[in-house]
Amino acid sequence: MKIRITVGDTAYDATLNDSAASRDFAAQLPLKLTLSDYAGTEKVSDLPEKLSTTGAPAGTAAKAGDLTYYAPWGNLAIFYKDFGHSAGLVKLGQFTDGIERFADHSGKFEATITAAD
Repeated sequence: MKIRITVGDTAYDATLNDSAASRDFAAQLPLKLTLSDYAGTEKVSDLPEKLSTTGAPAGTAAKAGDLTYYAPWGNLAIFYKDFGHSAGLVKLGQFTDGIERFADHSGKFEATITAAD
Protein backbone atom coordinates (compact mmCIF):
# COMPACT_ATOMS: atom_id res chain seq x y z
CA MET A 1 0.00 0.00 0.00
CA LYS A 2 1.25 3.46 -0.87
CA ILE A 3 0.86 6.31 1.60
CA ARG A 4 1.58 10.03 1.53
CA ILE A 5 2.95 12.06 4.42
CA THR A 6 2.25 15.78 4.01
CA VAL A 7 4.02 18.49 5.99
CA GLY A 8 2.84 21.96 5.02
CA ASP A 9 2.96 22.09 1.22
CA THR A 10 5.45 19.24 0.88
CA ALA A 11 4.42 15.62 0.29
CA TYR A 12 6.55 12.53 0.86
CA ASP A 13 5.61 9.11 -0.47
CA ALA A 14 6.17 5.77 1.23
CA THR A 15 5.18 2.17 0.64
CA LEU A 16 3.92 -0.04 3.47
CA ASN A 17 4.91 -3.70 3.66
CA ASP A 18 2.34 -6.48 4.04
CA SER A 19 2.50 -7.13 7.79
CA ALA A 20 -0.09 -7.19 10.56
CA ALA A 21 1.39 -3.97 12.00
CA SER A 22 1.24 -2.20 8.62
CA ARG A 23 -2.35 -3.28 8.05
CA ASP A 24 -3.30 -1.94 11.51
CA PHE A 25 -1.49 1.31 10.71
CA ALA A 26 -3.28 1.64 7.35
CA ALA A 27 -6.63 1.08 9.08
CA GLN A 28 -5.97 4.22 11.20
CA LEU A 29 -5.52 6.46 8.13
CA PRO A 30 -6.03 9.30 7.62
CA LEU A 31 -3.97 10.53 10.57
CA LYS A 32 -2.91 13.97 11.69
CA LEU A 33 0.13 13.64 13.95
CA THR A 34 2.53 15.96 15.74
CA LEU A 35 6.07 14.78 15.05
CA SER A 36 9.24 15.73 16.90
CA ASP A 37 12.89 14.78 16.68
CA TYR A 38 14.26 11.94 18.77
CA ALA A 39 17.96 11.20 19.29
CA GLY A 40 19.02 13.06 16.15
CA THR A 41 18.04 10.05 14.02
CA GLU A 42 14.27 9.89 13.77
CA LYS A 43 10.98 11.80 13.89
CA VAL A 44 8.44 10.29 16.28
CA SER A 45 4.79 10.60 17.26
CA ASP A 46 2.38 8.67 19.43
CA LEU A 47 -0.29 6.75 17.54
CA PRO A 48 -3.95 6.78 18.58
CA GLU A 49 -4.01 2.96 18.88
CA LYS A 50 -1.40 0.24 19.34
CA LEU A 51 -0.53 -1.89 16.31
CA SER A 52 -0.44 -5.68 16.14
CA THR A 53 3.05 -7.17 16.25
CA THR A 54 1.86 -10.67 15.30
CA GLY A 55 4.47 -12.30 13.07
CA ALA A 56 6.96 -9.46 13.52
CA PRO A 57 10.58 -10.15 14.42
CA ALA A 58 11.66 -9.29 17.97
CA GLY A 59 13.45 -6.21 16.62
CA THR A 60 15.23 -4.71 13.65
CA ALA A 61 18.01 -2.35 12.65
CA ALA A 62 16.61 0.83 11.13
CA LYS A 63 17.90 2.40 7.92
CA ALA A 64 17.38 5.96 6.73
CA GLY A 65 13.96 6.11 5.11
CA ASP A 66 12.39 3.37 7.24
CA LEU A 67 8.89 3.93 8.55
CA THR A 68 8.63 1.95 11.78
CA TYR A 69 6.58 1.23 14.87
CA TYR A 70 8.27 1.11 18.27
CA ALA A 71 6.01 -1.34 20.08
CA PRO A 72 7.20 -0.72 23.68
CA TRP A 73 6.10 2.94 23.47
CA GLY A 74 3.35 2.57 20.84
CA ASN A 75 4.81 5.26 18.60
CA LEU A 76 5.53 5.82 14.94
CA ALA A 77 9.23 6.40 14.17
CA ILE A 78 10.47 7.73 10.82
CA PHE A 79 14.23 7.27 10.52
CA TYR A 80 16.29 9.81 8.60
CA LYS A 81 19.60 8.27 9.72
CA ASP A 82 20.64 4.63 10.07
CA PHE A 83 20.33 3.22 13.58
CA GLY A 84 21.46 -0.02 15.22
CA HIS A 85 19.27 -2.95 16.15
CA SER A 86 16.42 -2.12 18.54
CA ALA A 87 14.29 -4.70 20.32
CA GLY A 88 10.60 -3.95 19.76
CA LEU A 89 11.15 -1.98 16.53
CA VAL A 90 8.86 -3.17 13.72
CA LYS A 91 9.38 -2.01 10.13
CA LEU A 92 6.14 -0.80 8.52
CA GLY A 93 7.53 0.39 5.21
CA GLN A 94 9.97 2.62 3.38
CA PHE A 95 10.03 6.16 2.03
CA THR A 96 10.24 6.13 -1.76
CA ASP A 97 11.83 9.59 -1.88
CA GLY A 98 12.57 12.75 0.07
CA ILE A 99 13.91 11.42 3.38
CA GLU A 100 16.72 13.98 3.17
CA ARG A 101 14.20 16.85 3.04
CA PHE A 102 11.99 15.25 5.71
CA ALA A 103 14.92 15.35 8.15
CA ASP A 104 15.06 19.16 7.77
CA HIS A 105 11.78 19.69 9.64
CA SER A 106 12.69 20.93 13.10
CA GLY A 107 10.93 21.24 16.42
CA LYS A 108 7.40 19.89 16.69
CA PHE A 109 5.50 19.89 13.40
CA GLU A 110 2.19 18.62 12.06
CA ALA A 111 2.03 15.86 9.47
CA THR A 112 -0.98 14.34 7.74
CA ILE A 113 -0.72 10.72 6.62
CA THR A 114 -3.15 9.44 4.00
CA ALA A 115 -3.50 6.57 1.58
CA ALA A 116 -2.01 7.48 -1.80
CA ASP A 117 -3.34 6.55 -5.21
